[in-house]
Amino acid sequence: MSEQALYDLAPVLELMLLGLLLALGPLAWVWLRNRSGGSLKRLQALSVLTLFLTFDLVLFGAFTRLTDSGLGCPDWPGCYGSASPMGARAQIAEAQAAMPTGPVTHGKAWIEMVHRYLATTVGVLIIAMTIMAWRRARRLGRAGGAGVERTGAEGTGGALSPWWPTLALFWVCLQGAFGAWTVTMKLFPAIVTLHLLGGTGLLALLCVPAVGLSRAARQQGATVISPALRAGLWLGLALLVLQVALGGWVSTNYAVLACSSFPTCQGSWWPAMDFSQALQIWRPLGMLQDGSNISFAGLTAIHYLHRLAAYVVVAALAGLWWRLGEVPALASQRRVLGAFLVLQVLTGLSNVVLDWPLVAAVLHTGGAAALVTVIVWCLAASRPGALRDGLPVARGEIA
Repeated sequence: MSEQALYDLAPVLELMLLGLLLALGPLAWVWLRNRSGGSLKRLQALSVLTLFLTFDLVLFGAFTRLTDSGLGCPDWPGCYGSASPMGARAQIAEAQAAMPTGPVTHGKAWIEMVHRYLATTVGVLIIAMTIMAWRRARRLGRAGGAGVERTGAEGTGGALSPWWPTLALFWVCLQGAFGAWTVTMKLFPAIVTLHLLGGTGLLALLCVPAVGLSRAARQQGATVISPALRAGLWLGLALLVLQVALGGWVSTNYAVLACSSFPTCQGSWWPAMDFSQALQIWRPLGMLQDGSNISFAGLTAIHYLHRLAAYVVVAALAGLWWRLGEVPALASQRRVLGAFLVLQVLTGLSNVVLDWPLVAAVLHTGGAAALVTVIVWCLAASRPGALRDGLPVARGEIA
């Protein structure tokens, strides 16, 4: 079997055209549903829809990783130089015959390519969103617009900036590069983990304009919260991102089953662990930097770091959930935060005690992404300010 080149750009134009065709459906839906609603309403609908489809992409990316389909097509951006597995049937069959349970099978090839199709579609939607945002900004600039249509409701003007979708566009291009490196570097754990973090970061970037545009469309100002609660939201977000990185490190190193019991691990509260191996970041899958295999103690340390950090993060987010009860305007965000926090705990436990079931593992990744999104939602929908008896203090009033 001849060796396949890691990069084969022959199908690039076909993939770009396919992504455009797939994106026409969502774009047509946005236009038809909001054809009389003005540019703000259309941009708001597109931003929310793009955020939703990006979340679906993150979920399908987790499914791709967890079904070992990341190398279902061993080249990039197509599959054996074709735009779909249909054009690579012979090569896939040859690879599957040589290694029936290996990384390349017909099913895994389709999973990998569907993930790429979805990513291309999201990219096209973000391009459209960026163009619409800049056109609207120029039009308002020429008109010297004022009020909500120009700056948005009070406290949300920054979220209406066209630089947010522009940054998301840059980010999604970077994500595409990490997707390529995931394949060409043969599931290098650090690259795959960064790819997961990048998907979560893209959700956060898309959440800000989605929230700002939605509140501006309703002429709804930002909710005033105490500086302490605002700081708590930022702290919760930082801890959560760290935990997502640790969880990605567990998954990409296949260390989930290093501990198959809870709350102990291997019958001990402190099992045999090698943290020096666990913290070697830049190395191939299953290997250490000196070329030797990573030990079970190293995998156990990777797993246990994530578990120890989970105790801290769950406690911090539970406290944040409690504090949000003081802000009735953020009641819906509080409910979503509580629901996904419970889901994270349950799916995390299921991964350990039920031997890493696929549904629980995918939901665990989705729950983490949703928690990041809801905290960014709270931040984008609020601004710090002085409060008295739970109510905002008017400007100029002495608190």
